[in-house]
Amino acid sequence: MRTFGSGHAAVHALRGVSITLERGRLTALRGRSGSGKTTLLNLLGGLDRPTSGRVLFEGVELSAMAEPALTHLRRRRIGYVFQSFALLPLLTARENVELPMRMADLPFRERRQRAERWLEYVGLAKRMHHRPFELSGGEQQRVALARALVMEPALVLADEPTGQLDTNTAWQVVDLLKRIAHETNTAICMTTHDPAIIEAVDLVYALSDGSLEVEGTR
Repeated sequence: MRTFGSGHAAVHALRGVSITLERGRLTALRGRSGSGKTTLLNLLGGLDRPTSGRVLFEGVELSAMAEPALTHLRRRRIGYVFQSFALLPLLTARENVELPMRMADLPFRERRQRAERWLEYVGLAKRMHHRPFELSGGEQQRVALARALVMEPALVLADEPTGQLDTNTAWQVVDLLKRIAHETNTAICMTTHDPAIIEAVDLVYALSDGSLEVEGTR
């Protein structure tokens, strides 16, 4: 459960939620704005702590970890993708992808090799020296995906990753997410309010007023 506030002003953003994210699978959280999707994603990634209940990651209870240990785990085992792309405008695509590795103090040569490998994987080998303003929205989101994957995490959390993309580009990004999940054995969980996108994922959960239910598998 995740509750904000207290007493009569308390808002139960999530209640009675139980979810398991499996490696090698693209899972979608569907629901209208305010249904609790982002709150659940934040709990799954250790960016927030539940009011009650537990969040387990590879058998470790995230909600019981001290902040330094949790920060270390997030940097190395969990990748994040945002609707706004969150790329640094003065850095090239390759330099943006290298950022998580800089924070983890990886050697220069390894950073460069990994960044180039993942940019090639997402189809941007010829665009790695371009800055975000020189890239399309779909290309920027692919850079963001490469950045989320460069530490080779067990889990990738994507909050409305297609929200700023046109329909065709959105389908391409979701197809790429699904391919990444299957080929790299990564658990990927994305939020969306677009019913058309749901057709491309492996498993769908519906969130409504803080409650979660399985909607279907593909």
